Amino acid sequence: MNTNAHNADFLQMIAYAVKAPSGHNTQPWLFEVQNHKIIISPNVAKALPAVDADNRELFISLGCATENLCLAASALQYSTSAQVYSVGNITVYLKKSADITPSPLFKQIEKRQTNRAKYNGMPISADVITNLVKTQSDDNKIFAWAKGTAEFTKLSEFVLQGNLLQLNDPAFKKELLSWIRFNKTHADTTNDGLSYAVMGAPNLPKFITKAIVTLALNPKSQNKADLTKIHSSSHLLLLTSKENDVAAWVATGRALQRLLLTLTQHNIAAAYLNQPCENQGLNKQMQAQLPIDKQYPQILLRIGYADPMPYSKRRAIAEVIKYSESTK
Repeated sequence: MNTNAHNADFLQMIAYAVKAPSGHNTQPWLFEVQNHKIIISPNVAKALPAVDADNRELFISLGCATENLCLAASALQYSTSAQVYSVGNITVYLKKSADITPSPLFKQIEKRQTNRAKYNGMPISADVITNLVKTQSDDNKIFAWAKGTAEFTKLSEFVLQGNLLQLNDPAFKKELLSWIRFNKTHADTTNDGLSYAVMGAPNLPKFITKAIVTLALNPKSQNKADLTKIHSSSHLLLLTSKENDVAAWVATGRALQRLLLTLTQHNIAAAYLNQPCENQGLNKQMQAQLPIDKQYPQILLRIGYADPMPYSKRRAIAEVIKYSESTK
Protein backbone atom coordinates (compact mmCIF):
# COMPACT_ATOMS: atom_id res chain seq x y z
CA MET A 1 0.00 0.00 0.00
CA ASN A 2 1.18 3.52 -0.75
CA THR A 3 2.81 4.96 2.37
CA ASN A 4 1.17 8.38 1.94
CA ALA A 5 -2.26 6.80 1.62
CA HIS A 6 -1.48 4.60 4.61
CA ASN A 7 -0.54 7.64 6.73
CA ALA A 8 -3.59 9.58 5.54
CA ASP A 9 -5.85 6.72 6.65
CA PHE A 10 -4.15 6.58 10.05
CA LEU A 11 -4.50 10.33 10.51
CA GLN A 12 -8.20 10.05 9.72
CA MET A 13 -8.58 7.31 12.33
CA ILE A 14 -6.88 9.51 14.94
CA ALA A 15 -9.12 12.44 14.00
CA TYR A 16 -12.09 10.31 15.05
CA ALA A 17 -10.30 8.85 18.07
CA VAL A 18 -9.84 12.28 19.67
CA LYS A 19 -13.60 12.90 19.56
CA ALA A 20 -13.86 10.51 22.51
CA PRO A 21 -14.93 11.85 25.92
CA SER A 22 -12.47 12.41 28.77
CA GLY A 23 -12.60 13.64 32.34
CA HIS A 24 -12.90 17.46 32.36
CA ASN A 25 -12.23 17.18 28.58
CA THR A 26 -8.51 16.92 29.33
CA GLN A 27 -7.90 14.76 26.20
CA PRO A 28 -5.19 12.73 27.98
CA TRP A 29 -3.90 10.77 24.98
CA LEU A 30 -0.94 10.62 22.65
CA PHE A 31 -0.82 8.68 19.37
CA GLU A 32 2.29 7.20 17.77
CA VAL A 33 1.94 6.14 14.14
CA GLN A 34 4.01 3.15 13.09
CA ASN A 35 3.84 0.75 10.17
CA HIS A 36 0.60 -1.24 10.46
CA LYS A 37 -0.15 -0.03 13.98
CA ILE A 38 -1.03 2.96 16.12
CA ILE A 39 0.11 3.16 19.73
CA ILE A 40 -2.16 5.07 22.12
CA SER A 41 -0.43 6.14 25.33
CA PRO A 42 -1.46 8.20 28.36
CA ASN A 43 -0.42 11.84 28.48
CA VAL A 44 0.31 12.09 32.19
CA ALA A 45 0.59 15.88 31.90
CA LYS A 46 -3.23 15.83 31.51
CA ALA A 47 -3.87 13.63 34.55
CA LEU A 48 -6.30 14.69 37.28
CA PRO A 49 -4.67 13.68 40.58
CA ALA A 50 -7.34 15.20 42.81
CA VAL A 51 -10.38 13.51 41.26
CA ASP A 52 -8.69 10.55 39.56
CA ALA A 53 -5.71 9.65 41.73
CA ASP A 54 -5.23 6.15 40.29
CA ASN A 55 -5.81 7.29 36.66
CA ARG A 56 -8.84 5.00 36.41
CA GLU A 57 -10.88 7.52 34.41
CA LEU A 58 -7.83 8.46 32.35
CA PHE A 59 -7.54 4.88 31.11
CA ILE A 60 -11.29 4.68 30.56
CA SER A 61 -10.88 7.74 28.31
CA LEU A 62 -8.09 5.98 26.42
CA GLY A 63 -10.44 3.04 25.96
CA CYS A 64 -13.07 5.36 24.48
CA ALA A 65 -10.47 6.74 22.05
CA THR A 66 -9.41 3.20 21.15
CA GLU A 67 -12.97 2.23 20.33
CA ASN A 68 -13.45 5.30 18.14
CA LEU A 69 -10.20 4.55 16.32
CA CYS A 70 -11.26 0.96 15.65
CA LEU A 71 -14.69 2.06 14.42
CA ALA A 72 -13.06 4.55 12.05
CA ALA A 73 -10.69 1.82 10.90
CA SER A 74 -13.68 -0.35 9.98
CA ALA A 75 -15.06 2.50 7.85
CA LEU A 76 -11.71 2.63 6.03
CA GLN A 77 -11.75 -1.18 5.65
CA TYR A 78 -9.05 -2.12 8.12
CA SER A 79 -9.25 -5.05 10.50
CA THR A 80 -8.13 -4.21 14.03
CA SER A 81 -6.69 -5.97 17.02
CA ALA A 82 -5.94 -4.06 20.22
CA GLN A 83 -3.45 -5.08 22.90
CA VAL A 84 -3.20 -3.36 26.30
CA TYR A 85 0.24 -3.41 27.90
CA SER A 86 1.01 -3.17 31.62
CA VAL A 87 2.44 0.36 31.31
CA GLY A 88 -0.92 1.51 29.97
CA ASN A 89 -0.04 1.74 26.29
CA ILE A 90 -2.60 0.38 23.84
CA THR A 91 -1.36 -0.92 20.50
CA VAL A 92 -3.94 -1.14 17.74
CA TYR A 93 -2.77 -3.42 14.93
CA LEU A 94 -4.25 -2.53 11.55
CA LYS A 95 -4.57 -4.53 8.35
CA LYS A 96 -6.24 -3.37 5.15
CA SER A 97 -8.97 -5.77 4.03
CA ALA A 98 -11.76 -5.51 1.48
CA ASP A 99 -13.78 -7.93 3.61
CA ILE A 100 -14.35 -5.45 6.45
CA THR A 101 -17.88 -4.11 6.88
CA PRO A 102 -18.05 -0.63 8.45
CA SER A 103 -19.67 -0.58 11.88
CA PRO A 104 -23.02 1.24 11.98
CA LEU A 105 -21.80 3.02 15.12
CA PHE A 106 -19.10 4.85 13.14
CA LYS A 107 -21.54 7.46 11.84
CA GLN A 108 -22.52 8.35 15.40
CA ILE A 109 -19.03 9.51 16.42
CA GLU A 110 -19.51 13.01 15.02
CA LYS A 111 -22.93 13.34 16.65
CA ARG A 112 -22.13 12.06 20.14
CA GLN A 113 -21.88 14.63 22.91
CA THR A 114 -22.10 14.91 26.68
CA ASN A 115 -25.33 16.82 27.26
CA ARG A 116 -25.23 18.49 30.68
CA ALA A 117 -28.59 20.26 30.23
CA LYS A 118 -31.86 19.58 32.00
CA TYR A 119 -33.75 16.92 30.03
CA ASN A 120 -37.43 17.05 29.06
CA GLY A 121 -38.65 14.27 31.37
CA MET A 122 -39.94 11.96 28.63
CA PRO A 123 -39.46 8.28 29.51
CA ILE A 124 -37.35 6.00 27.36
CA SER A 125 -39.24 2.90 26.26
CA ALA A 126 -38.55 -0.40 27.99
CA ASP A 127 -37.65 -2.00 24.65
CA VAL A 128 -34.88 0.53 24.03
CA ILE A 129 -33.50 0.02 27.54
CA THR A 130 -33.60 -3.76 27.11
CA ASN A 131 -31.64 -3.50 23.87
CA LEU A 132 -29.09 -1.20 25.52
CA VAL A 133 -28.49 -3.65 28.33
CA LYS A 134 -28.06 -6.45 25.78
CA THR A 135 -24.93 -4.70 24.47
CA GLN A 136 -23.08 -5.63 27.68
CA SER A 137 -20.34 -8.26 27.75
CA ASP A 138 -19.10 -10.80 30.27
CA ASP A 139 -16.51 -8.29 31.50
CA ASN A 140 -18.68 -5.15 31.50
CA LYS A 141 -22.29 -5.06 32.69
CA ILE A 142 -24.86 -2.32 32.12
CA PHE A 143 -27.47 -1.81 34.83
CA ALA A 144 -30.43 0.47 34.08
CA TRP A 145 -32.89 1.85 36.62
CA ALA A 146 -35.90 3.99 35.78
CA LYS A 147 -36.90 7.11 37.67
CA GLY A 148 -39.07 6.11 40.61
CA THR A 149 -37.27 2.85 41.39
CA ALA A 150 -35.50 2.30 44.69
CA GLU A 151 -32.14 1.97 42.90
CA PHE A 152 -32.65 5.28 41.08
CA THR A 153 -33.28 6.98 44.42
CA LYS A 154 -30.31 5.23 46.05
CA LEU A 155 -27.95 6.28 43.26
CA SER A 156 -29.23 9.86 43.50
CA GLU A 157 -28.30 9.83 47.18
CA PHE A 158 -24.83 8.54 46.34
CA VAL A 159 -24.37 11.44 43.89
CA LEU A 160 -25.31 13.96 46.59
CA GLN A 161 -22.86 12.35 49.02
CA GLY A 162 -20.17 12.52 46.34
CA ASN A 163 -20.79 16.23 45.86
CA LEU A 164 -20.50 16.80 49.60
CA LEU A 165 -17.13 15.06 49.74
CA GLN A 166 -15.67 16.57 46.58
CA LEU A 167 -16.83 20.15 47.01
CA ASN A 168 -15.47 20.27 50.55
CA ASP A 169 -12.07 19.28 49.17
CA PRO A 170 -9.96 22.35 48.26
CA ALA A 171 -7.71 20.28 45.95
CA PHE A 172 -10.71 19.02 43.99
CA LYS A 173 -12.15 22.51 43.58
CA LYS A 174 -8.79 23.97 42.53
CA GLU A 175 -8.29 21.24 39.94
CA LEU A 176 -11.81 21.61 38.56
CA LEU A 177 -11.51 25.39 38.26
CA SER A 178 -8.22 24.98 36.39
CA TRP A 179 -10.09 23.06 33.65
CA ILE A 180 -13.08 25.38 33.28
CA ARG A 181 -12.95 27.70 30.27
CA PHE A 182 -14.90 30.75 31.31
CA ASN A 183 -15.70 32.44 27.98
CA LYS A 184 -15.20 32.06 24.22
CA THR A 185 -11.75 33.63 24.17
CA HIS A 186 -10.59 31.37 26.98
CA ALA A 187 -12.01 28.26 25.26
CA ASP A 188 -10.53 29.18 21.88
CA THR A 189 -7.11 29.58 23.47
CA THR A 190 -6.91 26.07 24.88
CA ASN A 191 -9.35 23.92 22.84
CA ASP A 192 -9.83 21.69 25.84
CA GLY A 193 -11.48 21.72 29.25
CA LEU A 194 -15.08 22.43 30.24
CA SER A 195 -16.19 25.47 28.29
CA TYR A 196 -18.84 27.94 29.38
CA ALA A 197 -20.90 26.88 26.34
CA VAL A 198 -21.15 23.16 27.11
CA MET A 199 -22.24 24.07 30.64
CA GLY A 200 -25.00 26.30 29.29
CA ALA A 201 -23.50 29.59 30.46
CA PRO A 202 -23.50 32.89 28.51
CA ASN A 203 -20.33 34.32 26.98
CA LEU A 204 -19.42 36.94 29.59
CA PRO A 205 -16.11 38.51 30.62
CA LYS A 206 -13.92 35.92 32.30
CA PHE A 207 -13.80 37.64 35.68
CA ILE A 208 -17.61 37.65 35.89
CA THR A 209 -18.09 34.01 34.89
CA LYS A 210 -15.26 32.83 37.12
CA ALA A 211 -16.77 34.61 40.13
CA ILE A 212 -20.21 33.08 39.45
CA VAL A 213 -18.83 29.57 38.95
CA THR A 214 -16.62 29.77 42.03
CA LEU A 215 -19.56 30.82 44.18
CA ALA A 216 -21.66 27.96 42.80
CA LEU A 217 -19.02 25.35 43.64
CA ASN A 218 -20.49 24.31 46.96
CA PRO A 219 -22.40 21.16 47.93
CA LYS A 220 -25.73 22.87 48.48
CA SER A 221 -25.82 24.58 45.07
CA GLN A 222 -24.44 21.55 43.23
CA ASN A 223 -26.85 19.13 44.89
CA LYS A 224 -29.82 21.34 44.02
CA ALA A 225 -28.70 21.58 40.38
CA ASP A 226 -27.91 17.86 40.11
CA LEU A 227 -31.21 16.80 41.65
CA THR A 228 -33.10 18.93 39.13
CA LYS A 229 -31.18 17.31 36.28
CA ILE A 230 -31.52 13.80 37.70
CA HIS A 231 -35.29 14.17 38.08
CA SER A 232 -35.54 15.43 34.49
CA SER A 233 -33.92 12.20 33.28
CA SER A 234 -35.57 8.92 32.36
CA HIS A 235 -33.04 6.42 33.69
CA LEU A 236 -29.72 6.07 35.44
CA LEU A 237 -27.22 3.69 33.85
CA LEU A 238 -24.34 2.13 35.78
CA LEU A 239 -21.50 0.56 33.80
CA THR A 240 -19.49 -1.94 35.83
CA SER A 241 -16.51 -4.23 35.32
CA LYS A 242 -15.51 -7.65 36.60
CA GLU A 243 -11.92 -6.59 37.28
CA ASN A 244 -10.46 -3.26 38.39
CA ASP A 245 -7.07 -2.78 36.75
CA VAL A 246 -5.65 -0.92 33.75
CA ALA A 247 -6.75 -3.53 31.21
CA ALA A 248 -10.26 -3.55 32.72
CA TRP A 249 -10.43 0.26 32.65
CA VAL A 250 -9.47 0.35 28.97
CA ALA A 251 -12.06 -2.35 28.22
CA THR A 252 -14.62 -0.33 30.20
CA GLY A 253 -13.82 2.70 28.04
CA ARG A 254 -14.42 0.72 24.89
CA ALA A 255 -17.73 -0.58 26.27
CA LEU A 256 -18.67 2.93 27.40
CA GLN A 257 -18.03 4.38 23.95
CA ARG A 258 -20.17 1.72 22.28
CA LEU A 259 -22.92 2.47 24.80
CA LEU A 260 -22.70 6.23 24.21
CA LEU A 261 -22.78 5.80 20.43
CA THR A 262 -25.77 3.46 20.71
CA LEU A 263 -27.56 6.07 22.82
CA THR A 264 -26.74 8.64 20.15
CA GLN A 265 -28.25 6.33 17.54
CA HIS A 266 -31.52 6.50 19.49
CA ASN A 267 -31.31 10.30 19.94
CA ILE A 268 -30.91 9.82 23.68
CA ALA A 269 -28.91 12.37 25.63
CA ALA A 270 -26.40 11.32 28.29
CA ALA A 271 -24.32 13.01 30.98
CA TYR A 272 -22.01 11.77 33.73
CA LEU A 273 -22.75 11.56 37.44
CA ASN A 274 -19.45 9.93 38.36
CA GLN A 275 -19.01 11.50 41.79
CA PRO A 276 -19.74 8.27 43.73
CA CYS A 277 -17.62 6.19 41.33
CA GLU A 278 -14.68 8.54 41.93
CA ASN A 279 -14.73 8.28 45.73
CA GLN A 280 -13.26 5.01 46.95
CA GLY A 281 -15.52 4.77 49.99
CA LEU A 282 -18.72 5.47 48.08
CA ASN A 283 -17.62 3.15 45.28
CA LYS A 284 -17.32 0.29 47.76
CA GLN A 285 -20.72 1.12 49.24
CA MET A 286 -22.30 1.03 45.78
CA GLN A 287 -20.66 -2.32 45.09
CA ALA A 288 -22.02 -3.72 48.36
CA GLN A 289 -25.49 -2.15 48.40
CA LEU A 290 -26.62 -2.28 44.77
CA PRO A 291 -27.76 -5.43 42.91
CA ILE A 292 -24.76 -5.45 40.55
CA ASP A 293 -23.31 -8.94 41.15
CA LYS A 294 -20.47 -7.40 43.24
CA GLN A 295 -18.95 -5.91 40.09
CA TYR A 296 -16.89 -2.71 40.27
CA PRO A 297 -18.86 0.51 39.59
CA GLN A 298 -17.03 2.46 36.89
CA ILE A 299 -19.33 4.98 35.14
CA LEU A 300 -22.69 6.43 36.16
CA LEU A 301 -24.83 8.14 33.51
CA ARG A 302 -28.17 9.88 33.49
CA ILE A 303 -30.04 9.53 30.21
CA GLY A 304 -33.13 11.03 28.63
CA TYR A 305 -34.29 13.30 25.84
CA ALA A 306 -33.03 16.85 25.32
CA ASP A 307 -32.15 19.42 22.69
CA PRO A 308 -28.50 19.28 21.58
CA MET A 309 -25.91 21.41 23.36
CA PRO A 310 -22.70 22.95 21.98
CA TYR A 311 -19.85 20.52 21.41
CA SER A 312 -16.65 20.45 23.44
CA LYS A 313 -13.55 21.63 21.63
CA ARG A 314 -10.59 19.43 20.70
CA ARG A 315 -6.92 20.24 20.38
CA ALA A 316 -5.29 20.03 16.96
CA ILE A 317 -4.20 16.56 15.85
CA ALA A 318 -0.61 17.79 15.55
CA GLU A 319 -0.55 18.30 19.33
CA VAL A 320 -1.33 14.66 20.14
CA ILE A 321 0.45 12.72 17.41
CA LYS A 322 4.00 11.60 16.75
CA TYR A 323 5.60 9.47 14.05
CA SER A 324 8.22 6.77 14.42
CA GLU A 325 11.28 7.12 12.21
CA SER A 326 10.11 4.25 9.99
CA THR A 327 6.97 6.08 8.92
CA LYS A 328 8.39 9.54 8.17
